[in-house]
Amino acid sequence: MTEKKTMFKWFWVWDFEKEEEWLNDMAMNGWVLSSVGLCTYTFEKCQPGEYAVRLEMHEMDESYISFMKDTGAEYVGRMVAWIYFRKKTEDGPFDLFSDIDSRVRHLNRISWVLGCCCGMNLLIGFNNNLQGFRFAWINLFCAALLTYCLGRIHGKKEALERERRLHE
Repeated sequence: MTEKKTMFKWFWVWDFEKEEEWLNDMAMNGWVLSSVGLCTYTFEKCQPGEYAVRLEMHEMDESYISFMKDTGAEYVGRMVAWIYFRKKTEDGPFDLFSDIDSRVRHLNRISWVLGCCCGMNLLIGFNNNLQGFRFAWINLFCAALLTYCLGRIHGKKEALERERRLHE
């Protein structure tokens, strides 16, 4: 039986790169991601550096998962809108984004989801406030937090745009 361990860790949406880095550090230390849940990561013992792990915000798409399997990547699981893959390092480099444009498109997907959630929280918060609901501030607080998230993602997009201009 394979040795396993579960860890609980929180990452903000704008820190998905830090999450991926942490997952790869775990793999470098001999613990590869085997399943994922809300703030819950289950790892199984592996050879140190045997796997690389990648994550992406992506809609549920069986053809995309099938395509990734054809490249040698293993589907690990989903957590809300995030999809996780792992691939043996001996099979070569593993990157989900081949260029700046694909990275910007990924950040745009994240922005769209965050923007929708932010807008809904604003509408609900204002409506609840007009109705005299005591806890309307909760939705307004969530909208403020999501606005901050959008700003962080926008900053990442601007950095990529600057990088693109440097290479042109």
